[in-house]
Amino acid sequence: MQSTVLLTGASGFLGRNLDAALRTAGYAVRPVSRHHGIDFGRMLQPSAWLPLLAGVDAVINCVGIIAESGAQRFVTLHEQAPAALFRACEQAGVRRVVQISALGADSKAFSAYHLSKRAADDCLHSCDLDWFVLRPALIYGHGGASARLFMRLATLPCIPVIGDGRQMLQPVHISDVVACALRCLDAPGAKLTLDIAGPERIGYAAWLQRMRRAQGLPPARLLRCPLWLALALTRPGRYFNPMLRADNLRMLQAGQAADIGALRNFLGRMPHAADSPLFFTDALTTRI
Repeated sequence: MQSTVLLTGASGFLGRNLDAALRTAGYAVRPVSRHHGIDFGRMLQPSAWLPLLAGVDAVINCVGIIAESGAQRFVTLHEQAPAALFRACEQAGVRRVVQISALGADSKAFSAYHLSKRAADDCLHSCDLDWFVLRPALIYGHGGASARLFMRLATLPCIPVIGDGRQMLQPVHISDVVACALRCLDAPGAKLTLDIAGPERIGYAAWLQRMRRAQGLPPARLLRCPLWLALALTRPGRYFNPMLRADNLRMLQAGQAADIGALRNFLGRMPHAADSPLFFTDALTTRI
């Protein structure tokens, strides 16, 4: 009998890749997003979710925004709506729930983005469900908004960086995140929080140079900018790109780091190393 998965955030970068991979793997998908006629920001009570959970076997929540705009608020989308969904799953008897959080949504979280993700994670931890919390690092691959921004930055004749540009990243390919989410659906254990990152820690400037090389361009000079000036430039910059926010620069400055031992054991393999072709592939065109 075909299993049905309720997938929130189905029209986003991760959601589109998950939708395609789930269908390829034989699951029926019940997509939830504004593009599918459902405003996540209005789904703030368990009663709103119960009709959507009828006949559902598992839930994957991958709704996420990197910056607030208009009615799109962190507390609503990352915390209140997911909490209502998790409580509805308890009421409906939908045991398996996968929450896509973020690397850094832990006890050291300081940004509104990470704190709101952590609040939803904590809510799920308290539920009587077979839950998984996946915390990806910076995700790259074909079709991602952040990947497009970094790819464009990498083509500039002088690459703007904060300070020396050595802020540590541990990027992970979209296929590895999708593979983890699918593995959660049939994993024998549950109640697992898992950091998802690539096998390499790399400085921000070096990451952009690698993206530049992937596009057939020679190395570029760096335009070094002190943090205080970069933060000041986010005031006008946010009107041109919603990702250019002060909190996002502070998260970049804090860097990323994860031990991938548990991830390797969970997947049964190492996550993908970032070579040039992966910048242009999605989950289905990469071995997962």
